[in-house]
Amino acid sequence: MARLKLNGIIGQSKEIKAVFNTIEKVAASDSTILINGETGTGKGLAAKAIHLNSKRSGKAFVSINCGAIPENLLESELFGHVKGAFTGATATKMGKFEQANGGTIFLDEIGDMSPDLQVKILRVLEEGEFEPVGGNRTVRVDIRVIAATHRNLEERVEAGEFREDLFFRLYVIPLMLPPLRERRTDIALLANHFCTDVAEKNALGVTGFAPETLGLMQTYEWPGNIRELKNLVERMVVLRQEGRLEPVDLPEKIRGASASVVVAPPQIDIDEDGISFNTAVTEFEKSLILQSLEKADWVKNRAAKLLQLKRTTLVEKIKRYQLNQSDLMQNA
Repeated sequence: MARLKLNGIIGQSKEIKAVFNTIEKVAASDSTILINGETGTGKGLAAKAIHLNSKRSGKAFVSINCGAIPENLLESELFGHVKGAFTGATATKMGKFEQANGGTIFLDEIGDMSPDLQVKILRVLEEGEFEPVGGNRTVRVDIRVIAATHRNLEERVEAGEFREDLFFRLYVIPLMLPPLRERRTDIALLANHFCTDVAEKNALGVTGFAPETLGLMQTYEWPGNIRELKNLVERMVVLRQEGRLEPVDLPEKIRGASASVVVAPPQIDIDEDGISFNTAVTEFEKSLILQSLEKADWVKNRAAKLLQLKRTTLVEKIKRYQLNQSDLMQNA
């Protein structure tokens, strides 16, 4: 049976299976990993999965969002400080790097880090040592570094906003997380998982999604990715309280998303070498089936009526061509 989950990462699409495969390959090493992906794609979950599958899994996993902490405090958060190092430093404090000694540190949104701090991060990566803010004691650590960013670091290097030497030190093993719009076959799986989780935690009687609801959700672009999907499902479940989640429970921006999706017949050009008639007919047939399914919100009985086919005939064709909602978007 195909794997659907890896340490909190859920999916069955070929895109997420490739992520599972990469995580399993790199986890055993101590190589530095740079995770890239849009906001909300699960970079933190991927980093935690790498740690949990590594030889350091019994040690600490320490995470810090470099973009969420003011610049004047970030150095102290990372490296710690000694008492009296600055106003308000009333006691010595251990930093994240020292807390992660023996384990893994996850530097989220490292692309937002200042050039001065980039130099100090480079030193830790190359020499495994640093000094706390205001101190002269050198601290040595044995850690695995996983960094993440939603930015294009190569472009920031070219713009002089990110150190090239640090980029190459981080870019040992890259891991790209696909946005949700590129793994639409996972939307129903994720939505049902979140629905069940929220309903159970809040003792609510919501039983799942109407097929039409999932059909609309699979046409939406999800700019906030999995985080947006999770938050939306939670809101829908809490407001619905019981029964199925219907299209009316969706925000208008999602209900109206499918109206803008148009599946055009395939453009067929006949060159001097000719064309395969059977291939052209097949592509046209697939296009018609996809259009009917879209108009019927992927309810096969309704789609079959639109095409004046028996439902069993339509289902057989769908299976033969292996059609799903992601094919609809590719043909849009």
